[in-house]
Amino acid sequence: MPTIAMPKTERIDVRTNASVKQLFQEAARACHKSVSEFLLDAGITAANQALADRRRFVLNDEQWQAFQQVLDQPVAASRSRLKSLLTKPGVLD
Repeated sequence: MPTIAMPKTERIDVRTNASVKQLFQEAARACHKSVSEFLLDAGITAANQALADRRRFVLNDEQWQAFQQVLDQPVAASRSRLKSLLTKPGVLD
């Protein structure tokens, strides 16, 4: 993901043990990056993934209509289906 060159004005301090530091250094070297670049890239990717489903989801027109219909259903109808789902044996049961 391309980033716009912006001045770096903030600092994040992280404490770790020697083996984790060595792991970061090896991974950064393998990616031809500094440890800071490696950790920033990995952190940005992880943060975006963690927040993706909480910020935005994309639906086509048909999916949007179905989504709205589910939201408009009375709660009682949803509870019976939920109860059925929770009482059925699952794949791992």
